[in-house]
Formats: sequence, C-alpha cells, structure tokens
Amino acid sequence: MAKEQNLFNDEQQDAIDILGDIGNFDIPDIDMPNLDFLPSDETEETRYTLPHLVHYNEEEFVLYDNAVKLAKELRVTEGMRADAFIAGSFIFGDFIEAFMTTHNCGTPKMTISTLSMSEENVDSLRTLMEKGYVGELNLIISVYFWGHERHGMLPYIYEQLDIDNRFQLAVAGMHTKTVHFTTHGGKKIVMHGSANLRSSGSIEQFTIEENPKLHDFYEEQFTKIIDKYATIKKPIRNSKAWDIFTKKYFKD
Repeated sequence: MAKEQNLFNDEQQDAIDILGDIGNFDIPDIDMPNLDFLPSDETEETRYTLPHLVHYNEEEFVLYDNAVKLAKELRVTEGMRADAFIAGSFIFGDFIEAFMTTHNCGTPKMTISTLSMSEENVDSLRTLMEKGYVGELNLIISVYFWGHERHGMLPYIYEQLDIDNRFQLAVAGMHTKTVHFTTHGGKKIVMHGSANLRSSGSIEQFTIEENPKLHDFYEEQFTKIIDKYATIKKPIRNSKAWDIFTKKYFKD
C-alpha cells in the first residue's frame, strides 16, 4: 500500500500540531481532495496557497491592562462613538469591567448576549454585581454554548450570578455579541461587534456608542427573547401581576 501523502510541509505541520494546544477551539479535520493545483514545494509558483497558521503564546498577552488603557481613552459623553479593532489577546469581558470601574459607571440593569464565555468572565460579572456597578443582569447565551457546557460552565454561571433574584439567563439560537445598559446618569450605552466575552485568538472588532434609539431597539428585541427563553423562574412583581390578572379576567 502506498504511503499517504502529507499535504503540508514541515513548518505548516508543526503549526497545526501546536494549534491543538489552544484551549478555546478545536482544529477541524481538513479534507482537501484533488489538490494537484497546490504547490509541491515552496519554490513552485501557484495562485493558491495553504493558510498560514499562527500560534498565540498566552504568556505574551497583556489582557486586563489593554482593556483599562482603552477604557481610559474613551469619554462617556452624549452621542459618543468609538470603533475599535482588537487583538486576539484582548478579552471583551475584561473591557466591560474596565469601562464600568474606570468611569465609575453604574446601571440598574445590563443585558449581554454572547456566543460563548469563560469562567473568568463570570467572575468579572459577579464582581460588577457585588460592587454595585450592575443592579440586574440579563445574560443571553447561544444554544451551542448551552449544549457544550451544560455540565461544565452552566452550573458555575448559575452558582455565581444568581444573586438575590437579580440575574436571568436565557438560551436561544443566537449569534449576537452585544451589551446595552442605561447609566444612573441617563446615558444609553450600546456595545456591539464580533467579539465574544472571552478571547478567541483572532482579530475582532467592536463599537461602543451612546445611542438612545439603538439602545431602545436592542432593549425591545432582547426583552422579547428573554421573556420567551428565560431559564430562571422568578416571582411576578405586583404591577405585572395586576396586568396579567386584568388581561385574564377582564375584557378591554
């Protein structure tokens, strides 16, 4: 039987092997049939090349310090907007904490949607709740994350964030990465982009802006999702209870 041909040179194969050590994602099986058009060595010219795989060294990352530097450069003013490209070492969840603490910014309610998150992200959100920066926290996670972390991260999320009936977790078929809240001073802040709460090892982008119309739009849509896909049963508050009672027993 003929020996199976390796499609990668030694350097590329080493990069692939190294990627297996990265904890945030798995490398899928690569199926590349009929690759005769690819170069047999590095000297042969071709229009197509194999992707360049890069290993990120976690020890070289400056995580929270980068978030603080960006947070300090921002000015929370009416109508402000900032667009940023962030390195793979940047943790968006750390930026949320840095933004709130740097600007002494509190909110009665914060809503976050993310595809995935880490244990450190959960600890950061708990800190914001314990220190009074966030009153109520709504967290919307993806069905993908729920399926993979049902017996892993999910119990930790409930344990750490379900504080004094101030937390709600919703699970839906979402791919959004957003944060929105109203400050105690009345400014309506929205953060949105490609970045999940945890780092991905890839270049990401996000926007932060003070935008009342966009905030209210997000609030309306995400409230519908939370109401439908919430996983924590909460007692009905008096005002809502009366609304439900009158709708059920009386006609308009």
